[in-house]
Amino acid sequence: MDDLRDKYIQLIADAGEEAALEALRVQAVGKKGEISLKMRELGKMTPEERQVMGPKLNALKDEINSALSARKASLADAALEERLRGEWLDVTLPARGRRQGSIHPISQVREEVTAIFGEMGFSVAEGPQIDSDWYNFDALNIPSHHPARAEMDTFYMHRAEGDNRPPHVLRTHTSPVQIRSMEKQGAPIRIIAPGRVYRADYDQTHTPMFHQVEGLAIDKDISMAQLKWTLEEFLRAFFEVEGVELRFRASHFPFTEPSAEVDIRCSWEGGQLKVGEGDDWLEILGSGMVHPKVLEAGGIDPNAWQGFAFGIGIDRIAMLKYGIPDLRAFFDSDLRWLRHYGFGALQQPNLHGGLSG
Repeated sequence: MDDLRDKYIQLIADAGEEAALEALRVQAVGKKGEISLKMRELGKMTPEERQVMGPKLNALKDEINSALSARKASLADAALEERLRGEWLDVTLPARGRRQGSIHPISQVREEVTAIFGEMGFSVAEGPQIDSDWYNFDALNIPSHHPARAEMDTFYMHRAEGDNRPPHVLRTHTSPVQIRSMEKQGAPIRIIAPGRVYRADYDQTHTPMFHQVEGLAIDKDISMAQLKWTLEEFLRAFFEVEGVELRFRASHFPFTEPSAEVDIRCSWEGGQLKVGEGDDWLEILGSGMVHPKVLEAGGIDPNAWQGFAFGIGIDRIAMLKYGIPDLRAFFDSDLRWLRHYGFGALQQPNLHGGLSG
């Protein structure tokens, strides 16, 4: 037994690689190894002999296994030390560059729009995206039979049986913010209301969720002339052109009277939009003087106050300014296309007149 122990302890100590250790393990304690075969002989021994030889063989097997594990760990440590001596790392080298994120066009254009109107004295107002149908429709003089109130156009919130609360909708415009602002601030008031809105529509120029900015100005003597000046100044700053020519076309919106669609002079030379020149006209927004019933709904006396309102699609003017052809690309495309249109993480205008980084 001692000779068998000394033999394998020496062989294990002399093994120079893991493959040799594995061969020794099989030779000693494998199914057909020398020690395993001797343990099978225990069945042929008398009880007295098994009481003596059994513990000795088990102890020998444990000792061989321990020696194998220790030698394996020693070989692994030696291999690591050898690798460390052969490899080195220069910690003074610069790190690998990281790809910068990109600001989304909608976020950038919202900042641009807010900054421009902020310079004209408009403050930003916000409101809930889920609102009652009173704020979304009734307060804005939209009658119950109007097509916009049909479920095919508007997302209505689910109501459990017995729920007697007023119907609620995903707002279809940011106009409810105008009503809430009039209720809270009264007149005079000058605000813009940017934010997400929702309508049941989806194609190249419509998505179920999109972004609007609406403007509201109420005072004693506000007129359509001031509305036209405000829009001209905004479009001149946004499109970064000096010559902006607008055309007002009579239209109808329940919440304004009179109402006007606003077109901007432009050209489409080579498929590229150029604002302020050419013989074409592009419809760009809706506007008008606030309807007296809307003023009343906001708690303002229409006999003492008057004002104008307008609504612009943020997604739409982003497409026009930056040449993005499909509205759906804002939401369901690989955002690597942002770099194609020049949107990066740095050098973007922000609300405070500086550059974000």
